[in-house]
Amino acid sequence: MFTGIVECMGRVVEFSRLDTTTAGGNGASLTIAEAGAVLGDCHLGDSIAINGTCLTVTEFSADSFKVGLAPETLSRTNLGELQQGDRVNLERALAAGHRFGGHFVQGHVDTTADIIELVPDANSVRYKLRVADPALMPYIIPKGFIAVDGTSLTVCDVDDDEHWFTIMMIAYTQAHVVMPSKAVGDKVNIEVDMLGKYVEKVTASILRGSSDADGAGAASYIEKVVQRVLQKEK
Repeated sequence: MFTGIVECMGRVVEFSRLDTTTAGGNGASLTIAEAGAVLGDCHLGDSIAINGTCLTVTEFSADSFKVGLAPETLSRTNLGELQQGDRVNLERALAAGHRFGGHFVQGHVDTTADIIELVPDANSVRYKLRVADPALMPYIIPKGFIAVDGTSLTVCDVDDDEHWFTIMMIAYTQAHVVMPSKAVGDKVNIEVDMLGKYVEKVTASILRGSSDADGAGAASYIEKVVQRVLQKEK
């Protein structure tokens, strides 16, 4: 679990499509340097989010670490497009007892989004992003949470028909995350607020009923609620 509060920016030193070392596991791997701020208490097997993607540390030193990349990760995120020298957002998994500054971020990227507009607004910047998977739009709501490349941000505007939303980034955030280095046309990782997914799942299950396809389950549930209210009013 993460919070979307980026701890530091690392730098890509190597991206290997086939890493035959023990730490690479005969698959894709990514090595990040300038990461000392998140490695002071690191252990093999720990989780570190890179651009909002929860990944497992397979090798590390005082300043750099390596993670493995599964095919699902490469297909779902923008990590496969990283080049040597690119900056990335880094965050360690949340430790118990620490202040919770952002929102619940799993590090399980849902989709990517293209930056389609970038507009300075005083000392802030407003970004318009179009999501690759329109099915996620119901979970993106004005003033709701969203993680963009692992950064916890507040949604400003939403257009469900054209599949875009906007966020605004203040000056402080601009100085501490990778977003300002990106341009129109670049891809970012998106994780929608997981609480919305849980609410939808539970609500849909209740309204659908255990085995009803004709709405009887929903009717039964509504009738029970009405009966409870009437009982309380007696």
